[in-house]
Amino acid sequence: MTTRHTTLRRLAISMVPVLFVAGLAGSCVPHPTESDPLAQYYKQDLAFGSCAEFATTALEDLVFDAVEEAECAYLQVPVDYEDPRGETAQVAVTRLAADGNPIGSLVVNPGGPGGSGLLQGVVADANLAGTPITENFDIIGMDPRGVGASTPSADCVSDESADQGGNLFPQAALQGSWSAEQTQELVERCAEASGGENFLANVGTRDAARDLDVLREVLGDETLSYLGQSYGTRLGAVYAEMFPENVRALVLDGAADPTLGTVERRITQYTGFQAAFDSMATDCSKEEDCILGTDPDQAVEKFQSITRPLIDEPITTAAGRTVDYNVAVGAVTAGLYNSEQWPDVLAGIEELAAGRADTLLAISDEFGMRDENGVWGNYLEANFAVNCMDEERRTPEQEEEFRAEVRGVAPFMDPGDGVAGARDGCEAWPADPDLGFPYAEHPEGLPETLTISVTGDPASPYEGGLSLSKQLDGAHLTVEGKQHTIAMSGANDCVNEAVADYLVDLEVPEEDARCIA
Repeated sequence: MTTRHTTLRRLAISMVPVLFVAGLAGSCVPHPTESDPLAQYYKQDLAFGSCAEFATTALEDLVFDAVEEAECAYLQVPVDYEDPRGETAQVAVTRLAADGNPIGSLVVNPGGPGGSGLLQGVVADANLAGTPITENFDIIGMDPRGVGASTPSADCVSDESADQGGNLFPQAALQGSWSAEQTQELVERCAEASGGENFLANVGTRDAARDLDVLREVLGDETLSYLGQSYGTRLGAVYAEMFPENVRALVLDGAADPTLGTVERRITQYTGFQAAFDSMATDCSKEEDCILGTDPDQAVEKFQSITRPLIDEPITTAAGRTVDYNVAVGAVTAGLYNSEQWPDVLAGIEELAAGRADTLLAISDEFGMRDENGVWGNYLEANFAVNCMDEERRTPEQEEEFRAEVRGVAPFMDPGDGVAGARDGCEAWPADPDLGFPYAEHPEGLPETLTISVTGDPASPYEGGLSLSKQLDGAHLTVEGKQHTIAMSGANDCVNEAVADYLVDLEVPEEDARCIA
């Protein structure tokens, strides 16, 4: 199970270029009264049973076959909370029972948006086995609306199209151009295969937070205990803003800064990835045969000389898969999340120089949740859809300026061509963003929370966690290391103890507490 757990944890990492917002400032949401049509959702019973029908990829089949104790069920929720008698959606939930007598449920979220909560529930339960956390809590994983086994699920691109590479989503494209007609067609495909425009208009984080509150009550918990990483910190923080009095404990691991707008925050992320690339190149330079050379100052230029030819001449693998510039550099960026994967990234770059792309393609497939049968999970599509309802919209001119900024702070991603043709893929979305910015500003009535930040986190820079903890008036734990998130890995005794003390006994770490990864 060790290899599988490592793989699943990597899949639970958030998407690089598209993570987290302008719109409406949130406010507390009252509990529905008996006469409120929403009350029916809060009173439903979950029929937990086999998880077999919930597997959407071969990997999930493998995991659910191996973990017989996992139970799954569907939670019914309204598509539009302003129209609770209208269309409904089903949110997929998994439960792994506590080892002892549970004091309640612990809901976990892996990030993304778009990461599989069902898989993360299994991973968290396995990684934290033998700790007070699994002894005292039923571990609950939830695929947020639009994600994975939840229905409708975001579906915008066919498996065949995904296999051919290219610029599937404008925000994720490092190179290339889009037209207004193409973004319109993309949204039309999403609507047609994802439950219609009404669902696309209600797939954002605020609706997911309302689903989370329904789940809390249906599970029988008076207040919510929650552990979210990466994007999951946004979901948890928004829940805290909307339902502060329904919170028991929130652990928010690898947080983005809730005070930064879309462009500002993404620039900090790309800056973090450049720092990770530089650190990887420095480590590599100590070896005489380093593919990036023995001078770290020349590593970016060496990398560009290897990757830029892919713009005009993509590599076609023996299986007929296309690896172009966007796929290759996206795979390298995905591998920068955790320093443990840097050897694989360097091996992949070395293969590129020799005209092969198998290793980087494998990293890309793992990140995008593509299984060995060629079936893609909907991680990237859900990521796109949720962010369309969360992120600030930008004009083509603003998007071109942003692309130029990215290349300035992260030159390893610079393809060396112009910025013309950059575009916001959400410009034709059927509804305006509704997250609100900044979010979770000092929610009244919120109990103590715990935010965890890793000093060398490339995707969620350390300062973002400090900002979130201040916004929530909560406690903060610093972890010295080079990775994205740590609380659900179970690999660090110091972190395990701090998280367990907080979740079980509601005791937060001392001010300026630190762990070493």
